[in-house]
Amino acid sequence: MSDKLTGGCLCGAVTYEASGAPFVVGHCYCDDCRKASGTTHGTHVGLPSDVVTLTGELRSYDKPADSGNVVTRSFCPECGCAIHSTNSGMPGMMFIRASSLDDLNAVSPQMTVYAARAPKWALLDTSGPVFDEMPPNGPPVQS
Repeated sequence: MSDKLTGGCLCGAVTYEASGAPFVVGHCYCDDCRKASGTTHGTHVGLPSDVVTLTGELRSYDKPADSGNVVTRSFCPECGCAIHSTNSGMPGMMFIRASSLDDLNAVSPQMTVYAARAPKWALLDTSGPVFDEMPPNGPPVQS
């Protein structure tokens, strides 16, 4: 995985740069990620918030997750492109939407969560652990 990630929105109004390797990269098939992504799942790149520099204006939407934690999803107000999310249960962490990366090959997903909610026709990535729901202690992280 790359130690420097760059990306942004569809219209170019929002960009970001992140330094350091992600602590986790994973696919999520929960209902909220599915609806927010417009496809079967979301793929997220977990990073400490302090290694990410964002430019441009973002709008946000807050919604409680199954855990009761509030997930804040941030997106470009011009083109609607999803950029990142935060989770109130994981302060200091940011989850970049992998679809917004300039180089999609800069990261490799390590796991899949909420696989039980994937449609029958989805091709699940089984190269790493696959969890039917969210593991009880949250996603396992790289050390």
